[in-house]
Amino acid sequence: MSEPTGAARRRGPFQVGDQVQLTDPKGRHYTFTLEAGKNFHTHKGSFPHDELIGAPEGTVVRTTGNVAYLALRPLLPDYVLSMPRGAAVVYPKDAGQILAMADIFPGARVVEAGVGSGSLSTFLLRAIGDQGMLHSYERRADFAEIAAQNVERYFGAPHPAWRLTVGDLQDNLSDTDVDRVILDMLAPWECLEPVSKALVPGGILCAYVATTTQLARTVEAIREHGTFNEPSAWETMVRTWHVEGLAVRPDHRMIGHTGFLLTARRLADGVEPPMRRRRPAKGAYGEDYVGWGTAKDTPKGTGATDAPGGAQGASSGPDAPSGDA
Repeated sequence: MSEPTGAARRRGPFQVGDQVQLTDPKGRHYTFTLEAGKNFHTHKGSFPHDELIGAPEGTVVRTTGNVAYLALRPLLPDYVLSMPRGAAVVYPKDAGQILAMADIFPGARVVEAGVGSGSLSTFLLRAIGDQGMLHSYERRADFAEIAAQNVERYFGAPHPAWRLTVGDLQDNLSDTDVDRVILDMLAPWECLEPVSKALVPGGILCAYVATTTQLARTVEAIREHGTFNEPSAWETMVRTWHVEGLAVRPDHRMIGHTGFLLTARRLADGVEPPMRRRRPAKGAYGEDYVGWGTAKDTPKGTGATDAPGGAQGASSGPDAPSGDA
């Protein structure tokens, strides 16, 4: 049985074509591709690539300036943060949350909209494996080209489970029996109808948006659509710690807000979502609120107790990336 795509590049001695991450004495990283006969140059001297070819990971090399560098293969989080970008990448902290909370499993059939530079696509492909299916939609051809190059560079070859389409998801989605849909775009609420038709009962919709207005509009649109359960929304922040003897304290810098995530599950056909028992706070909705995109004269008090809506403010727009795009 052959190894999964890309597995051979993750173990064993360094080979020509491998990505190498060097760490200097100050903890700074330098990533390059091994090529026979070439040299790696820094302001602290140089050393030949041939010195690493055939050597095991964890090797320490010294430059002509006698500076030591630790050589390892970059982890996937390192790779996506250093890859060439056409658009901003989905940060590893968010990609990890998507893999876990959207329950991405080996063999899953996944649709992704908003490819950007290919960061999330790489995480998804490694999770679903060669037997899964990832169909990615990207409206910008230049982003799609960069993403394809980044994904192929990581795996060392085109991934057999990946299909990339240039175009808007709402105009081109033809997949059926999809297990998961990941939307990283400006206006995910515009895609709910085709996404609902594509998902299997129990399937998961996961949206990644940048602003509170996008988050509110997406949640309210999901509630109004009627084919999903009550969505869950959250964000994550990462704070590293300094540990040196008795000096144990949080670092002064952290990875704060990058985007909001929300998930909702597809209901069976013909099933109405259970009514929410928690009533909105008084004043959460305007008196004239009857749904997103409307502001009609209605009897006083209608929106605050009966309507499932939210705060209006995000504008509609084309399928454009917000995180990894």
